[in-house]
Amino acid sequence: MKPLKPLDEALDELLGHAALLAGTDTVTTFDADGRVLAQDCASVLQVPPNDNSAMDGYAVRCADVAAVGLALPVSQRIAAGSAGEPLQPGTAARIFTGAPVPAGADAILMQEDCEALADSVRINAVPRPGQWIRRAGEDITRGAVVLRAGTRLTPAELGLAASIGLAQLQVARRPRVALFSTGDELVMPGAVPPEQMRPGAIYNSNRFFLRAMLLRLGCEVSDFGIVPDRRDATIDALKSASAAHDLILTSGGVSVGEEDHIKPAVESLGTLDLWQIAMKPGKPFAYGRVGVAHFMGLPGNPVSSFLTFALLVRPFVLRLQGVQDVAPQSMAARADFAWSKADKRREFLRVRHNATGGLDLFDNQSSGVLTSAAWGDGVVDNPAGQTIAPGDTVRFIAFSELLS
Repeated sequence: MKPLKPLDEALDELLGHAALLAGTDTVTTFDADGRVLAQDCASVLQVPPNDNSAMDGYAVRCADVAAVGLALPVSQRIAAGSAGEPLQPGTAARIFTGAPVPAGADAILMQEDCEALADSVRINAVPRPGQWIRRAGEDITRGAVVLRAGTRLTPAELGLAASIGLAQLQVARRPRVALFSTGDELVMPGAVPPEQMRPGAIYNSNRFFLRAMLLRLGCEVSDFGIVPDRRDATIDALKSASAAHDLILTSGGVSVGEEDHIKPAVESLGTLDLWQIAMKPGKPFAYGRVGVAHFMGLPGNPVSSFLTFALLVRPFVLRLQGVQDVAPQSMAARADFAWSKADKRREFLRVRHNATGGLDLFDNQSSGVLTSAAWGDGVVDNPAGQTIAPGDTVRFIAFSELLS
């Protein structure tokens, strides 16, 4: 029997196959959330373009305000979007947040530190040079690359792109993914009422969370539904899916039983590596090619399918779009539970934070209990052979890292 393949080794092998997809899309910056940049974005201007006020108040020369209680005539009013005149010595300028600082002024006094008079202002605080002035270019300098190719865009990056005048962005093409499930026991919700389900039948939950996770990763998903447990039907589905998709993703049927047809079907059309991965849950996993399409086969148990997608498919799909840093961030956390059943495989235990900042463990860690993933807010990445005692420091990976 072949030894189980370490998860990190399997991931490295997978990423070695994940060449950047050919082709790009041009989208408006409004519509680029979640897309991956295909080229660097450099600024042709500086941000902010001028020294400007960080507060509503008064622009002054520090040399004119050596002590509190002085009154200075207000020589001008400068609002955001307007251009002021040079500040005359011995005067103050009424100024508003974002307005350009007039030449000659070297500080801004908050209006709370001033008292407005009829045509002048009484100064109740001595300013420091540079106070409440946002300097030109302090955010972005002209020519700076503000966003790199391979960046997965978030709302903050969209705002940054807009701040340098980019109305459109060049982004990686969306991966085209064909999704189907195998198993004669599977029934779609709505097709049969619960009270009429035949013995042994189950509702197809994998199809729903796999599709949702693919869409979150920016994929275009073609849903091929449920494929019967027959060799010919599996081959037909694979042939059809390989014609116009970058990736074929299946759940179920990747073991080597008599009713598991994925392995021989893929091998008849292309190549297949069937791995037994040293992780729990999620041991069975397959990667191969059908024509020009990548193929990935996930285990049928829902938690196994959920976690192998998060830990193996997600980074692969991101790398297809040019993202280089695909590893989820982890953090140290305190275990408020005991785990005495050390396993020879690396385990991913479903947990959630409690009110004291520690982690509680879901009481049933079976690979078929999807409730554990809905209840939890992440997993403990527990090394093989490791027990856990209350108070131990463990490695926690949030679902927000794995599902986005």
